[in-house]
Amino acid sequence: MTTWIAFLRAVNVGKRKMPMAELKALCEELGYGEVKTFLASGNVRFTAKADPKAKLEAAIERRWGWVSEAIMRSQADLEAMLASDPFAAYPESEGYHRYVMMLDKPLPAGTTLTGLAGDYDVARVDGKDIFLVGYRQPDGRHGPGLDKFDRQLEKGTVATTRNWNTIPKVLS
Repeated sequence: MTTWIAFLRAVNVGKRKMPMAELKALCEELGYGEVKTFLASGNVRFTAKADPKAKLEAAIERRWGWVSEAIMRSQADLEAMLASDPFAAYPESEGYHRYVMMLDKPLPAGTTLTGLAGDYDVARVDGKDIFLVGYRQPDGRHGPGLDKFDRQLEKGTVATTRNWNTIPKVLS
């Protein structure tokens, strides 16, 4: 059995409501073990024998009537991500927030991603993970330009972004 973490796209935004208790129940109905949800943004950890992506996405569409792509990472993937210390040059600070954008497939070779001076930096890119730093603005927001960052990605790329603090939480 492998421990998987599903990071669901576009959950609990607008009219796309998905109560985490119902997501947990759905995963249990699918036969997944040790199911636990985190926050209300579509993060769920469970054990399964095989990569559950397609089965989970199909069940979500049947249950809620809309598509939510699942970006899957194994527990080992996330442990390696944490151990790699992608934000070594950006220790915790009140001046910025750290994020990870997770992709469904590796970026094409030669992809160049850029930050926006004073708004956000691209701290590091590792295959299917992009580590971003959003700087605090005078209005209190962090990296407001990050909402347009995905425009730098190849059309059709499936991605979801989480606050870096979420990653250790889904492993606990």
